[in-house]
Amino acid sequence: MSRRPPEPVQVIKQRRDAALNALVHGVPYIGFLGIEFDRRGDELTAILPFDEKLIGNPMLPALHGGVTAAFLEVTAIIGLSWTLIWDQMESGDLDPLTLTPQTLPRLPKTIDFTVDYLRSGLPRDAYARARINRSGRRYASVHVEGWQDNRARLYAQATGHFLMPPQNA
Repeated sequence: MSRRPPEPVQVIKQRRDAALNALVHGVPYIGFLGIEFDRRGDELTAILPFDEKLIGNPMLPALHGGVTAAFLEVTAIIGLSWTLIWDQMESGDLDPLTLTPQTLPRLPKTIDFTVDYLRSGLPRDAYARARINRSGRRYASVHVEGWQDNRARLYAQATGHFLMPPQNA
């Protein structure tokens, strides 16, 4: 019995990047806010590049609270979706190169989302990472931390609960 040779690293990276791009570009609001994702293996860091349109209070100036909440919620949803498609993608059941917004797996639906605003968002880039606390077939709980210059000094954090899409949809 002969084993298949391992895939070249570049092929694996291209497959993973294609899946992430399809997932992110399938949601127009992510593009409107300008949110990007940096992938290191299976870990995602969301990046919200600064833009003047994101300022809520020009007198401070500070990022709009709704932008912060949306950024954290998008981070949670994409992070959760990424973990859902990871196994399918790595096993070959899901071909990322053929993914389109119409053929993407359905995204988790938000049940509730609570944001803690710890300090004003400064007029600069923001970063966030999601940590899945509990995930089952029908429900998931996710915690998200957002920071700007120093990861130890959060400017916002959030907890969300999500309804998982059916596995066969």
